[in-house]
Order: sequence, then C-alpha cells, then structure tokens
Amino acid sequence: MASEIKVYLVKGKMMVAHDKFPTWSKFEIYVRGMKKEHAIERVYSELGSRHKMKREHIKIESVEEIPLEYVSDPSLLKLLEINGVVKH
Repeated sequence: MASEIKVYLVKGKMMVAHDKFPTWSKFEIYVRGMKKEHAIERVYSELGSRHKMKREHIKIESVEEIPLEYVSDPSLLKLLEINGVVKH
C-alpha cells in the first residue's frame, strides 16, 4: 500500500534572542510529511539547522493538513510532483 505525501502548515514561536531579554518570534512553515509527527520533526530539523536552535527554543502551537490546492510555494509544488526516487 502506497502512502500519500501530505502538506502541513506548522505554526509556532522560536526564541531568537537568548540573552537577558529573550525574544520570541512567530513562524509559519509549510512542510511535507506522511503524518503530523513527521511534519513536526521536519520543522525542528529545519529550524535547528537554519538558525542553530535547540528544540527547547521552538514551541509548536498548531499543525494542520493543507489541501494541495491551497499550496502556493512553487518549490513545494515541484517536490509534490515527484512520483518516485531513481537509484543509480
């Protein structure tokens, strides 16, 4: 049985300043995943890699599946068109 890749909109806050006066900034990220849990892990991975953030500095507030017709990110749409992986 083949599973379908879905698109999730993940919203939350991340701590952008770690000094005496921590500052939280809101974010919204569209990610692909098979399940909601996969989308959450992807957000932790991307924010950790891109901004050198620890998981404790990322607070996920909501995760919702988005119908494909509402996706406007061209790079995400291109990835959704891929049917399979070719190994050489």
